[in-house]
Amino acid sequence: MWNWFHKLASPPHFYRLAGIFSPWMLWSSLILIAIGTYGGLVLAPADYQQGEGFRIIYVHVPSSYLSTMIYALMAVTSGIGLIWRIKLAHAVAASAAPIGASFTAVSLLTGMLWGKPMWGTYWEWDPRLTSELILLFIYFGYMSLRASFEDISKADRAGGLLAVVGVVNLPIIHYSVIWWSSLHQGPSIKKLDAPSISGDMLWPLLLLIAASTLFFGALLLYRVRAEVLDREHNSRWVQDLLGEMPGAG
Repeated sequence: MWNWFHKLASPPHFYRLAGIFSPWMLWSSLILIAIGTYGGLVLAPADYQQGEGFRIIYVHVPSSYLSTMIYALMAVTSGIGLIWRIKLAHAVAASAAPIGASFTAVSLLTGMLWGKPMWGTYWEWDPRLTSELILLFIYFGYMSLRASFEDISKADRAGGLLAVVGVVNLPIIHYSVIWWSSLHQGPSIKKLDAPSISGDMLWPLLLLIAASTLFFGALLLYRVRAEVLDREHNSRWVQDLLGEMPGAG
């Protein structure tokens, strides 16, 4: 197991694997997104309370899920990078941050668009909304902190520490609708014994969550490949790789 772990942490090995898997993940995600979108916007019936407005969940829920999942990935990879000094782990965290910030922004935007007809206002200092906004600020803080260092090693350490510390916000986001009085809708699909959503509405949502995760995975692999090339541009394997490219030299 440890041999596999160390091999995966090798930049050239990871670069080759990412190049193999990223196109498959991208095209699979796009196909599933098309199917899930059709199921959610066409096949699923209107909600008996929210009407057609409920359909925004097919963008909002996957974005909200990914906003926290991506940050958790950042925290884990940053921790691995800090403890075992694996540069590739920091590269993954740095590559994931802009994607996570984008999904967080989409989550907030779609939540605001849903909130106007349902709550009568675009914004309310609701615990879930506020903690999600804080998450967006943490993403921005992480990226800004990294950008403030010219030395990549110092940027990795400083950004990694912030990513690990910031993970404390994730359980606050998750349990905010339970711990405090909240306008935000409570758990619906996480009650596995009896989800508070009908099956014909649920399957497109679950499919879109899976598809969005695959889409994120593809984007991440593309970004990590670029990050690895930037970090390893003076390495022999990168020079050999560039020499093999059509038109090189």
